[in-house]
Amino acid sequence: IFVVKNNLNPTWKPFRIPLQSLCGGDMDKHIKVECYDYDNDGSHDLIGIFETTMTRLQEASRTSPAEFECINSKKQQKKKGYKNSGVVSVKLCQVVKEYTFLDYIMGGCQINFTVGIDFTGSNGDPKSPQSLHYISPQGVNEYLSAIWSVGMVIQDYDSDKMFPAFGFGAQIPPTWQVSHEFPLNFNPANPFCAGIEGVVEAYRVCLPQVKLYGPTNFSPIINNVARVAMQATQQKTATQYFVLLIITDGVITDLDQTRSAIVNASRLPMSIIIIGVGGADFTAMEFLDGDDGRLRAPTGETAARDIVQFVPFRQFQNAPREALAQSVLAELPGQVVSYFSIHKLKPPHDPESQPSAPSASAL
Repeated sequence: IFVVKNNLNPTWKPFRIPLQSLCGGDMDKHIKVECYDYDNDGSHDLIGIFETTMTRLQEASRTSPAEFECINSKKQQKKKGYKNSGVVSVKLCQVVKEYTFLDYIMGGCQINFTVGIDFTGSNGDPKSPQSLHYISPQGVNEYLSAIWSVGMVIQDYDSDKMFPAFGFGAQIPPTWQVSHEFPLNFNPANPFCAGIEGVVEAYRVCLPQVKLYGPTNFSPIINNVARVAMQATQQKTATQYFVLLIITDGVITDLDQTRSAIVNASRLPMSIIIIGVGGADFTAMEFLDGDDGRLRAPTGETAARDIVQFVPFRQFQNAPREALAQSVLAELPGQVVSYFSIHKLKPPHDPESQPSAPSASAL
């Protein structure tokens, strides 16, 4: 139901209806359209009715609208010379094939995951059992649990299963300068780890070799992945999408720079998943997640779309591993589809199967 109030010559906003719901996919099936005078108490008065088909509606174009007379049968019977109770003019009607996340994946789109791990001092001394980086006698900590839980799912979407993995916020050998983006394997020329097992092994080897420090800057690693994503846009195809997985204790220093980096990345084939470990105040992380409205940069520039998903790990510590992964990846399919849809990019190889929800959009 589409309502325009207090207007005798309403112009309705564009809307979309699944073609299956509208006419069962039959372009020549009759569609009944009823037009009412809206009343707040619900006793809407019928203005008139007309019937059409999708074939007829598609004849509408920006230069030549399709017009339909609304007929009220009661008025038609009572009034001599009755013509109609108004005319509905359809300015544009298109059948748009809407692709799903699965269409893009099966059509050849590659999801590229990069992992970023927080090595700042706020995590605590790794030698202390109170530290989030302390590896227990059982060989686990919250960072490792988060990497395993999410990684075992995301690697199924990464075709080559080679993950660039970085740390940030630590002093690293041999100069002991603070780095906000260092390869876990200490190989800048090839920061890739083979599978999630490779990321876990690189983390275990890296941890005792660095000194946790600070500050906690997210923007360098976000901007790094964004540069790679920017290069991929030159192909003007839906072949590459990039996901940055940040695991952090939640304390962030460069919030303004991070906001700007996210707003910039929102215009690229890129998403950011943030997993908060420990019991810190995650207000800043929740702020970066655009669920309550699109994020704004300090300059006032608004994100083109919501690309950040934040999940507090502690809410899933006693839940099955699949529950965390499901929550972490809940928004990713929609984010992938939204980017390619905005840029009108089809799957590299159009899947033979029809999309699950084709739509007709009318104006």
